[in-house]
Amino acid sequence: MPTVIPAIVAPSATEALFTGSVERRDVGPKDVRIDIRWAGICHSDIHTVNGDWGPQHYPLTVGHEIVGAVAEVGSDVTKFAVGNRVGVGCLVNSCGECASCAAGEEQYCESGAIGTYGAKDVDGTITQGGYATSVVVTEDFVLRVPEAIPYEKAAPLLCAGITTYSPLRHWNAGPGKKVAVIGLGGLGHMAVKIAHAMGAEVTVLSRSDSKRDDALRLGADHYFATQDPETFRTLRNSFDLIINSVSAAIDLDAHLRLLALNGTMVNVGAPPEAMSVRAGTLIGRRRSFAGSNIGGIAETQEMLDFCAEHGIAPEVEITSADQVNDAWARVLASDVRYRFVIDIETLKV
Repeated sequence: MPTVIPAIVAPSATEALFTGSVERRDVGPKDVRIDIRWAGICHSDIHTVNGDWGPQHYPLTVGHEIVGAVAEVGSDVTKFAVGNRVGVGCLVNSCGECASCAAGEEQYCESGAIGTYGAKDVDGTITQGGYATSVVVTEDFVLRVPEAIPYEKAAPLLCAGITTYSPLRHWNAGPGKKVAVIGLGGLGHMAVKIAHAMGAEVTVLSRSDSKRDDALRLGADHYFATQDPETFRTLRNSFDLIINSVSAAIDLDAHLRLLALNGTMVNVGAPPEAMSVRAGTLIGRRRSFAGSNIGGIAETQEMLDFCAEHGIAPEVEITSADQVNDAWARVLASDVRYRFVIDIETLKV
């Protein structure tokens, strides 16, 4: 029989979150039950609950940045044991058979990868996320969290970390490459840290000068304010790769003109509104405009190991379960540096 556990629940797109409950399935032969210790707050959680990306099934518990300890394993589980420090990111299943899954890119599953929350699971139920005290996940979608990563800082790596690591790796950020990061929020600050560790020359593009000191502290070599028109003249034709991390519409043509010959701009932020670009902006210098969506399980584990090796962890602010509505408001106001993490112990009392 399903187990009822405490959770932070969204009753609708317009009502405040409240402390309620969700059901978790029994542990099957290939399942891992995780006692959740920390859960990151991603802007995607807010977009989803607000219905920005389409209608949702309510009540809904969100959260796809999950870290905790293995509490129980199924009879056929071979990769994990009780007590292991583990995590779950944006995916909890996929078909496992299509070309994308076979290539280790489950995020692009041709049958539709199953998201950690708000998705139809294999049993027809709607998945419920990590703002809760436990979760049951098939072992193939569970990740090992290295001891070198501080426990309370690890959760945002499961979304913000892999969302930025994957395009940086795919487009070969490294020595000799000039990388720009648009926005210094939850995603952007991870892009800066990772690109710097990969050996790239990193520039941050942010609206004002308010985050200049932070950007340089996090590993940026240069910082420019995009509200200054001179920025776009000074930096024209400069970058091999631009990571756009913001979840709001920007002037794509102005930013694409900052790319050098054969440069690529990759969108990892997902604004709800459409954005347009002139073909001539791309054609003139053989520029590319691309998108990237998290990473597969193997690449996510690679990212965690890379972060452990290079001493990379997100900048976090810890919040309690009863303060999550306030935390969401601050995320919407861009008033967090740079990721909220919920202390799930506060949900248990």
